[in-house]
Amino acid sequence: MKRRPLLDALFLDRDGTINEQMGYVNHLSRFHLLPGVGQAINNLNQYGLPVVVVTNQSGLARGYFPESLLTAVHTEMHRLLAKEEARIDGLYVCPHHPEAKEERYRLACACRKPKTGLLEQAAREMGLDLHRSYMVGDRWSDLRCGAAAGATTILVLTGYGRGDLAYIGPGQAVQPDYVADDLAEAVRWIIAREKVNGRINDLGRAPEQ
Repeated sequence: MKRRPLLDALFLDRDGTINEQMGYVNHLSRFHLLPGVGQAINNLNQYGLPVVVVTNQSGLARGYFPESLLTAVHTEMHRLLAKEEARIDGLYVCPHHPEAKEERYRLACACRKPKTGLLEQAAREMGLDLHRSYMVGDRWSDLRCGAAAGATTILVLTGYGRGDLAYIGPGQAVQPDYVADDLAEAVRWIIAREKVNGRINDLGRAPEQ
């Protein structure tokens, strides 16, 4: 049997990239998709590019909200995206923090961004090529994570992005490969780049050679 080829994917931070940056989303009413996010993800779905959310959720470790709320928030995220015929293909969460209130989350782990554990787990489980993938987020920790994994990095200016660009970014060793106003612009850039590279065309993903 021919082995399924490795795919390039889009890794997305959650808070500030997909939904409004509210600090800790400690109630379901605080979760709101950013404008244009559903259509942007739908565009990626149409081209067959896997979309994977990778998110640090230290609020769980700190005891700010229960695991049941995190589950409810992600159920709501899927529901709101589905209303726009968009889907997430993978969801990976780091619930750890070295100073966690709950002992089971008190861990200096390998998955908390900017470490690359979440991306590496997704790559193993979903058959993804990190070097042909993209990491999109509103924090420099997202960029450092993506760069360390070998992915192309994009900073969005939603959430903390504009402030990070102005005050964190200067002098950083890692710089984004592209800066986009929001996820919609980032997706347009990715699709155009994939077409230039010959990996997709106007009819969808190009056949593997």
